[in-house]
Amino acid sequence: MRITGDIPLVVTGGASGLGEAVARAFAAAGAPVGIFDLNQDRGEAVAAELGGTFARVDVCDPDSVRAGFSKVRAANGQERVLMNCAGIGPAAKTVSKGVAHDPGLFMKAVTVNLGGSFTCASQAAEGMVDAAPVTDDGERGVIINTASVAAFDGQVGQVAYAASKGGIVGMTLPMARDLARDGVRVNTIAPGIFLTPLLEQLPEEVQESLGKQVPFPSRLGRPEEFASLALEIAANSMLNAEVIRLDGAIRMAPR
Repeated sequence: MRITGDIPLVVTGGASGLGEAVARAFAAAGAPVGIFDLNQDRGEAVAAELGGTFARVDVCDPDSVRAGFSKVRAANGQERVLMNCAGIGPAAKTVSKGVAHDPGLFMKAVTVNLGGSFTCASQAAEGMVDAAPVTDDGERGVIINTASVAAFDGQVGQVAYAASKGGIVGMTLPMARDLARDGVRVNTIAPGIFLTPLLEQLPEEVQESLGKQVPFPSRLGRPEEFASLALEIAANSMLNAEVIRLDGAIRMAPR
C-alpha cells in the first residue's frame, strides 16, 4: 500500500516512544493518524500537533478499544494500518529470595502485551475485512505488532515480559493465515535496545554502556528507525507473516 491521505493509521501507545515515532512518520507521509493511549494530556498534544485524533483507550478492555476505534474512524475513516506499540515491561524472577513470582504481575504482562495486541488487532481486522481493497492485489489493510528480542533472548528477570512477547511472535503466522483470504497482512517487529522514554531516564553512561552491547551500529536504536521499518512493512505488500528483528545484531546475554 502506498501511504497517502487515504490510508489512515491507528497506533496504540502512540503518545510516546516508539508509538509516537510511528505516528509522526505516517503523518509526515500524509496518512490520517489516530492515537490510542492512557496518557490523555500527552496523547491529545501529539494528536493536535499532527492533525490527528486521540482516544483514551485501555487496550486490556475490549469495550474501551471498540469505543476508541469508533471515535477515530468517525474522524479519519477505516484504519488501513494498525500499529500495536502499547505495552509494559515488568521485571521479576520466577523465584526471588525464596518467593515465587507474583502471578498477578505475570498475568498483567500477558494481558497488556499479548491480550491487548490481540484485542486491537482483531477489532481492526473486523473493520478492514469489510472495507474496499486499496490495491490491485486486493489488499485491505495491514496489522503490525511489536514484540521484542526478549521473545527469543529473554534475560534473567524477564520471564513475564518474554512470555508475553513470545506470544506475539507465535500469533503472527496464524493471524496472517486467518486474514489472508480477506487481503489483510500481519507482521511483527522485534526491536532490540531502543532509546525510549524509559531508557532516557537512565544516566548517560548507562545508556552508552547499553549501546556498546550492540554489535553494529554500537548504539541504542532510534525510534525513527523503528518507524521507518513500520512504513516499509505497510508499503511492501509481499511482507506478510514475518517477524523482523530490528536490533543491530544483538543477542541478549542472560543478564
